[in-house]
Amino acid sequence: MGEPSTAVGTDPAEETVLLHRDGHVGRIVLNRPRALNALDLGMVRGIDRALDAWEHDPAVRAVVISGAGERGLCAGGDVRAIRADVLAGGGAASRTFWREEYLLNARIARFGREAKPYVALMDGIVMGGGVGISAHGSVRVVTERSAVAMPETTIGFVPDVGGTYLLSRAPGELGTHLALTAAPVGAADAILCGLADAFVPAEDLPGLAAALAATEAAEAVRDRSATAPEGRLAEQREWIDGCYAADTVEEIVERLLASGVQEAKEAAETIAGKSPTSLKVTLAALRRARELPTLAAVLEQEFRVSCAMLAGPDLVEGVRAQVVDKDRTPRWSPSALAEVGAAEVERHFAPTDRRPLFG
Repeated sequence: MGEPSTAVGTDPAEETVLLHRDGHVGRIVLNRPRALNALDLGMVRGIDRALDAWEHDPAVRAVVISGAGERGLCAGGDVRAIRADVLAGGGAASRTFWREEYLLNARIARFGREAKPYVALMDGIVMGGGVGISAHGSVRVVTERSAVAMPETTIGFVPDVGGTYLLSRAPGELGTHLALTAAPVGAADAILCGLADAFVPAEDLPGLAAALAATEAAEAVRDRSATAPEGRLAEQREWIDGCYAADTVEEIVERLLASGVQEAKEAAETIAGKSPTSLKVTLAALRRARELPTLAAVLEQEFRVSCAMLAGPDLVEGVRAQVVDKDRTPRWSPSALAEVGAAEVERHFAPTDRRPLFG
């Protein structure tokens, strides 16, 4: 038995973050199952307040985050709201959301490293902002139902929430492949890419939850972990590493098409449907993230890039095509890679007078 639940949300009628104590564990449950637990500002603040309450509470030995419903932990940020904000007011509310979300991502990483275990149950769909609140944790559990992705190029955006930090540090060029194609990965490939730590069958999650309440987090997960179903990326490393090591998106696509590998050709076709601006900025962000020393430094870069994306047309159009109208036929501007020049890419990284995230 845990302590009574506490609800945190922007609308009192919708309890979007549920908090309760379960033995020695503080539990955070994202509770927007109809929206696949998509994050809004109230939810970000709710998670942050929970960490405030539990960080120095000696009765809480670990924090566990999970999602309500059967479909997944979190599908990402509420991109409908971001689009509406850009159309109505130029994106001021979105900048506030990203600032607090990215600060939370950094805090989650510090929390698990410096305070106590932060355990993320990455069951089902875990995308975008869902990766940010889970993959920076200290104990990251995936199941056979997990589908982990950074899908931003599909909606005319760029990987954020520390995604370029994680993907730039994946083995070889696996992270570049995942960032440009927006492809989801299952449990084994998420572990291979450094996005997760352990596989636990979904049917064993209730038992894991009970063990976490009574046992040290690392021990509870270790005792219930198993071998994940075989992934796909390990056997594809040769063509992935060879093709994605190119310096430009255009050359990457050329190498994919010339490789003679069917999966590579399919990757090239997938990339061709993404926003050309997003693709070029994403590749530049990944390459730069490799040279940045800390998650905080990468998040600072991502904040500049994300805010700069608000000034372009593709984010609004991508969300319209994929989420609002769902016609899946975005009209990107520019529509071709060759039309996205170096100056346009560089604009997204330029220093601004906006208050930095850190310092």
